Amino acid sequence: MTWRVVAASAVGTSHAIAGTDCQDSCLAQIKTDPSKPPLLTIFVADGAGSATYGGIGAKLAVKTATAFVCRNYALTEFVFNDQWAVECINAVREKIYAAADQQGAKARDYACTFLGVVASPSATLLMQIGDGGIVVDVGNGLEVPITPMTGEYANMTNFVTDQNAIGVLAVSVLPSRADKIAVFSDGIQRLALNMATNTAYEPFFIPFFTILATARKRQERYLKIALEQFLNSSAVNERTDDDKTLVLAHWVG
Repeated sequence: MTWRVVAASAVGTSHAIAGTDCQDSCLAQIKTDPSKPPLLTIFVADGAGSATYGGIGAKLAVKTATAFVCRNYALTEFVFNDQWAVECINAVREKIYAAADQQGAKARDYACTFLGVVASPSATLLMQIGDGGIVVDVGNGLEVPITPMTGEYANMTNFVTDQNAIGVLAVSVLPSRADKIAVFSDGIQRLALNMATNTAYEPFFIPFFTILATARKRQERYLKIALEQFLNSSAVNERTDDDKTLVLAHWVG
């Protein structure tokens, strides 16, 4: 019993025109051990457009967070709580600050948002710094436990590299298994959420979760291709010119 997961990122049309790479990064995996329940990790980061190395910062963030969880999974036991989330964020910040020092740059040059989900069959931890969104269903329908963050001014947000990152870190611990999970960068935010009410726009998600629930094993390899095609479609690009990342998971039992 485990989750079926698919993840993809696509460059925004504005970046393609400018000849710049996609600044989003995502990493999703399921850790397994015969003596333990499975552990799902999903991390998404969006490099700041104003940051020289924002895309690199995003890659470092998701890789470091995944490594942090892997180390904890190897322990006899660990507990999902706010302090554990803070330790994860600190690990990410230390890695980025070290990379900046080595490059002779500032941490701000690696600025990125950060979203994470760590889920077991009995609990789900969500953490977020910045915009983008996390949608989960733990038995009560699709919910958005954390409100996407905006900065002091329009079109601004918070970044994991900010001095006050730990202070603005939002954490939600749900004492239940998440049967459906979606994590996405802000390029998808207006398609996936009702922004006025901070609720999930269910017509956006239902087709994805239906496919994940009904796909056969031999079809799983094609899910990523289909998701990439969706993110690059005219239907999406007409709504947003930003980079886009979407990670979906469905408990298949």
